Amino acid sequence: MSIVHQIGLTLIPGVGQATAKHLLAYFGSAEAIFKATVPDLLTVYGVGAAIANQIVSQQVLNQAEAEQRYIEKHDIKVLFYTDADYPQRLKECGDSPVLLYYKGHANLNHPRMISVVGTRMATAYGKQLCKELAETLKPYDVLVVSGLAYGIDIAAHRESLRQDIPTVGVLGHGLDRIYPYHHKQIAQDMIERGGLLTEFPINTMPDRENFPKRNRIIAGLTDATLVVEATIKGGALITAELANSYHRDVYAFPGRVNDIYSQGCNFMIKTHRAALINDPKDLLYYMGWDDVMKKQAPVQQQLPLGLSPEESRVLESLKAAPLLIDELSARSDIPQSKLAIHLLNLEMQGLLLSMPGKRYKLH
Repeated sequence: MSIVHQIGLTLIPGVGQATAKHLLAYFGSAEAIFKATVPDLLTVYGVGAAIANQIVSQQVLNQAEAEQRYIEKHDIKVLFYTDADYPQRLKECGDSPVLLYYKGHANLNHPRMISVVGTRMATAYGKQLCKELAETLKPYDVLVVSGLAYGIDIAAHRESLRQDIPTVGVLGHGLDRIYPYHHKQIAQDMIERGGLLTEFPINTMPDRENFPKRNRIIAGLTDATLVVEATIKGGALITAELANSYHRDVYAFPGRVNDIYSQGCNFMIKTHRAALINDPKDLLYYMGWDDVMKKQAPVQQQLPLGLSPEESRVLESLKAAPLLIDELSARSDIPQSKLAIHLLNLEMQGLLLSMPGKRYKLH
């Protein structure tokens, strides 16, 4: 399959992620798209005459060839939407990029991945939390994702490297530059023990509009997003909202009520957009990573004694996967008015976890 055609698909003016995926679904490959006729192209949803003519002209392939020469020279890998090594968590998101550029050695389908985000104006409190988080995560084989920005992002990357934790930075520009430039050395270290990832081709500047796009990758790439410090407005809350929209877990450290850099975290906790993290060990508890012995040979799970029939049905219903409360009510055949009491009892016994968005899972 031609990398040039894959890159070219992302360079066609007017073709976004949804249209590109419609084209792929219809023609089967990027190469087949560029061999299609205008009448065939016009049958695809979202493709008009302007786009069809752009594809048939194949003008974008010249730029794609220049991109290919650059990535081959600089050991950059192309991850296309249909590739087996494309990040599978990200692929579950409807607006995931059709193509990613990756420079690094970390596995982007690592079994345990979290995103750490926060304000660019990190305080000593936030930096200390990043340090404690990395120290806590070290024994648990976790990959940390962030955005290489000032503040909490770079603190999360730096502390991860200090603990020899693989860490990946998601960029809002091409891999021919590092922004901010001050982070060039740590970015180089991350390539050796993690990686740098972007959807943007070379010569893409770190323009403001690129960073919300970058944030959706940070949110979609991992199992959970942790907000360390955040103002009431900013990229960290955007990332957290995106993670919630992808039905991913979101957590936040609280802060003082009059601290501007904790207002965002406190707001998310108050409005049930994020679960409260008092200590980094809470993250291990929520994610079910607090007992490393769980990785040993599986044993037949048995329901605890002394449960009511309704409580037993709740736990049985959650064996396959986490459920929203309305799904759990339907699955267990228990009205929500009664279900809430059973959920509270089971949570107090440490048998299940309450997640953001009224989701529940077995502990």
